[in-house]
Amino acid sequence: MKLLIVEDEPQLLKSLEDFASKEGYMYDSSVGFRSAAERIALYDYDCIVLDINLPDGNGFDLLEALYEEGKTDGVIILSARDSLDDKLKGLGLGADDYLTKPFYFSELNARIKAIIRRKQFKTNKIVHFSNLVFEPDQHLIGVGNLDNPISFTKKEFALLSYLINNHKRVLSKVSLAEYIWGDYVDDAQSFDFLFSQIRNLKRKLKEAGALVEISNIYGIGYQIKAL
Repeated sequence: MKLLIVEDEPQLLKSLEDFASKEGYMYDSSVGFRSAAERIALYDYDCIVLDINLPDGNGFDLLEALYEEGKTDGVIILSARDSLDDKLKGLGLGADDYLTKPFYFSELNARIKAIIRRKQFKTNKIVHFSNLVFEPDQHLIGVGNLDNPISFTKKEFALLSYLINNHKRVLSKVSLAEYIWGDYVDDAQSFDFLFSQIRNLKRKLKEAGALVEISNIYGIGYQIKAL
């Protein structure tokens, strides 16, 4: 897996490079907008760790240019600005995640791995699980074929995709909630929103005749199984 680290603060850049090396990532580094733009034009990265405040430009502009060119590199924004407007702007421009400085490198690593897992899953054009057929790029799921896809909301589709992509594992409520809702799950008072999504998924899958079961593993979380 290859990262691009875009950070102009020397000490933090060195720490990010040490982190990437320790975790076994290949990486390139850029200290400014221009050098980062050149690297992005030449290479594809699994994930870009992107600082917003750059000496010769704005990280938001780099992010906008990235997606105007149709690039699919994952992006985690790093910023000292913990404002909702900045988060919404970055996510709206196509970033996958937003991490406020200072941060723990273990958290950054978890988020990088989550983005890479999602990216790998999306690269599969057709996915089969039991009698379900997926077309991830078009957000289509059907039973047996895609002629009559099941109607899912974006959150339901993402949740079901994540369960199937990890069908050999029991996924905790926290990991499911964080995958679908990101940082904003911290503001939730309970997991009722997740339970509601799971109920909707079970109902729609049953009505469509899907030969799968989403099991509640008591005290742990959920796992999807083929029947």
